[in-house]
Amino acid sequence: MNVKTLLGERLQAALAQAGAAGAPPIVGPATRPEFGDYQANGALAAAKRLSTSPWELAQRVVDGADLTGIAARCEVTGPGFISLTIADEYLAQTLRGGRLDPVGGGSRVVIDYSHPNLAKEMQVHHLRSTIIGDAMARVLEALGYDVVRQNHVGDWGTNFGRLVAHLNDTGEDSEALGDLERFYTEASERFANDPAFAERARQVVVDLQGGDPQTLIRWQRYIDISMSHCQAVYDRLGVGLRPEHVRGESAYNDDLDGIAADLEAKGLVTESDGALCAFLDEFKGKDGKVVPIIVRKSDGGYVYHSTDLAAVRHRTGTLKAARVLYIVDARQSLHFRQLFALAERASYAAGASLEHHPFGMMLGADGRPFKTRAGGGTRLLDLLDEATERARRLVQTKNPALEADEVDRVAHAVGIGAVKYADLSKSRTGDYVFDWDAMMSFEGNTAPYLQYAYARIQSLFQRGRVEAGSLTGTPTIREPVEHALALQLVRFQETLEQVAATVMPHHLCTYLYDLAAAFMRFYETCPVLDSDARDDRLLLCRHTADTLSRGLGLLGIETVERM
Repeated sequence: MNVKTLLGERLQAALAQAGAAGAPPIVGPATRPEFGDYQANGALAAAKRLSTSPWELAQRVVDGADLTGIAARCEVTGPGFISLTIADEYLAQTLRGGRLDPVGGGSRVVIDYSHPNLAKEMQVHHLRSTIIGDAMARVLEALGYDVVRQNHVGDWGTNFGRLVAHLNDTGEDSEALGDLERFYTEASERFANDPAFAERARQVVVDLQGGDPQTLIRWQRYIDISMSHCQAVYDRLGVGLRPEHVRGESAYNDDLDGIAADLEAKGLVTESDGALCAFLDEFKGKDGKVVPIIVRKSDGGYVYHSTDLAAVRHRTGTLKAARVLYIVDARQSLHFRQLFALAERASYAAGASLEHHPFGMMLGADGRPFKTRAGGGTRLLDLLDEATERARRLVQTKNPALEADEVDRVAHAVGIGAVKYADLSKSRTGDYVFDWDAMMSFEGNTAPYLQYAYARIQSLFQRGRVEAGSLTGTPTIREPVEHALALQLVRFQETLEQVAATVMPHHLCTYLYDLAAAFMRFYETCPVLDSDARDDRLLLCRHTADTLSRGLGLLGIETVERM
């Protein structure tokens, strides 16, 4: 159990004994140094209900709280805050344990993320969903949740009519398939300018939806090639998505008639201008009229709501998810509010928590959606190539002594890490400006800064001829900066639980930056190798390196031994 939760439980029990049963203690990190390590203000809210002063109630809580062995100081400050300082011995024992508490207990979480459109190669705008989803999958797994990754790719619809028709004409071994952007452009131009081709493309859509075997073979050929492009991006990014995690729109095609029939049987949809629609009172336009949720178009075709309803039913019914997280950009917020409302009414949610976690846009310096250096293109691979090349120049300047193969490893780790961290360190819900110079900096809240902090600790071990794995035991904490570093280390579990609850990876980034800063203050204040406290301080260094490495790993970012 993390320290914050433990304090909360003990203070909650003391509040109940003081007559304020049920009152939350509201424990959090102290806002000012004089308040110690943690601060609780539950007495402020509870006192009014009990017609007593917050200070008096807080004092009764302090007197009755069982914090033996946990807090070195617990006292009332200000108008009724409870301020606590954690005992050095407790911090040291917690560090010795070193394992994460599997609070997930095997509860299943389905995460829908990345979901590129397989008509073309992955674009820069797919970055956020992909890396946020990957970080959340890693964090949740580390906390003991059973995570099911779902890559809900766009692999169905009218676009594939023109693509398969073009493939029919060019042949399956066409060189153009090596560049899906070019292939897509060619097919689109033919569709716009060649009426005969356009007619064939429309017939391909009919054949595809009707299950024509030869058309399905050609469609699958295109899907396989497109997914191989996606997998190349995932591998470059170090993202854990694999082919077995793909469950695209086409996977639900056979379920759609049944979904429509079920919604009709439950009286949730009606026909409107030939289309099958749901009208839910909570979704009204500016004119006061209910905005319809289209389930089936007037031509008999299905839309995103239909496919997504089938996906909800699969994830809750077949996969038995307790939570379903949709990492999809903020522009789809209305779609998901409607989807979840209709799924609840249709009893497809099955008690699961359906959660849309939106994110903002990645912008260029001009405030518009970011584009890569290569003109108007926005291929994600182009961005990753540029990141690695910039990192290579940076690494070679910083450490010319590195061998060529080590330069390659470090450049990849620094370049890809910089791009991912620049995104993940920002609040998910806001837009952010993509800035090469800022993200590649060795100063401030960046991946290179954290990677360098890790490498610096490894350098310390090398200079002292210390094998990090041999450093075991319980450190003795003597100095205030040692206390501050140990306290930050034991907050790792607390931070991960916050990330899991909020789906906000930037909290982990902030934690790691604060940890690196705490280590630097410790390192500048306390001699390590030439100290009577050498073994204790080396242990603190090892715990810091391990936590930096594990924390960055949960963000999908590599560490390196030298930079």
